[in-house]
Amino acid sequence: MKPAGSDGGGERRLRTTVVAVPSDGDDACIAEARHVAAAFLGRARAEGGVAVSARAVDVTQLVVSELVTNARRYAPGPLWMELRIADDVVEVTVQDGSRVQPVAHLTDPGRVGRHGLEIVVAVAQAFRVRLEPSGKRVTATVALGHGSADGTRRAGSPPPGPR
Repeated sequence: MKPAGSDGGGERRLRTTVVAVPSDGDDACIAEARHVAAAFLGRARAEGGVAVSARAVDVTQLVVSELVTNARRYAPGPLWMELRIADDVVEVTVQDGSRVQPVAHLTDPGRVGRHGLEIVVAVAQAFRVRLEPSGKRVTATVALGHGSADGTRRAGSPPPGPR
């Protein structure tokens, strides 16, 4: 998985990288996507002076893993992952070829599996889905600071619901 593009830009607090996620083969690309996310945040910290907490790296890797896994499981064709830092957040966007809107299940500790989107909605500051003619873009926003998730949502973030 190689960055398809990277914008160092003139603004110190804005960094973007886009990577292609292979749609064939085994699930090793999911682990690789997590590594790409950690390396991206590490570069933002080391080269850009962006304050990135260890918690932010962990949560971002979790979000990347769940979003890429869902896209590989439920969407045909190639996938793209975009990581973008703006101000005090990192936006993780996964674009795929399915126009089916994903919906988080209601919390059910007895359910085995299918908790991925539920987890993303719980740990992200914001979650949104944008349908496009060729598929959809799923974006989760993660705070870069040391604070813990407080359960609040920004405008446009749907609550969990039945799938």
